[in-house]
Amino acid sequence: MGGSTAQQQPPTVTSVLNMLYGIVEQEVVSAAEAMPEDKYSFAPTNGEFRGVRTFAEQVKHIGFANHLYFGPLMGETIDANSIEENANGPAALKAKAEIVQYLKDSFALGHRAISGITSENEVTPLPKPVSPFLSTRLAIAIIGAFHPKDHYGQMVEYLRMNGIVPPASRPRPQQQQSSQPKPQK
Repeated sequence: MGGSTAQQQPPTVTSVLNMLYGIVEQEVVSAAEAMPEDKYSFAPTNGEFRGVRTFAEQVKHIGFANHLYFGPLMGETIDANSIEENANGPAALKAKAEIVQYLKDSFALGHRAISGITSENEVTPLPKPVSPFLSTRLAIAIIGAFHPKDHYGQMVEYLRMNGIVPPASRPRPQQQQSSQPKPQK
C-alpha cells in the first residue's frame, strides 16, 4: 500500500459543493461572455415572451440572487424592499463588462460562503434566514447551484436566437490527437 494517496485529499462537504458550484459558474459566465454587448438588451418577442427579462437582466438577476442567497452568510444585509426592487439586478449596471464583473463577483461571494460550510454546520438552523426554505447553509448552497441553471437555460435560448452556440455546447477538441502516435504508411 503505497502510492499517491497522500497527495489527494478526501472529498469534503465544502470541496464537493464548491466543485459543483464551479461547474455552474463556468457555464453561466461563459454564456454571459459569449453574448455580444449590442445584444445584451435582447429579449425574445416571437411567441409568449411578453415581459421577460432581457439578456442583461438574466445575468444581473443571477448575480443578485447569488448575493441574496450567500450574502447573509458573509455578513451582507438584504432587506425585503431590496429584493423586490432589485430582482433584475442593479439598474445602474449597463455595460457588458460591468455586468459580467458583477456576475463573477457574485460567484466569488458564493465560493467564499460555501468554503465556510462544514459537515458540522451544514444543517444547523441559521438565526435569521432570508426565507424559511433558506434556513441552513446546505439549503443555500443547493439553491445557489441550481437557481442559476434556470436562467442559464434562458440565456442559452437567447444566445441561439442570436446565432450563437453557447460555449458549453460547442464541440470540444479531441484530446487524443496529440497523445497517440500517427499511423505509419
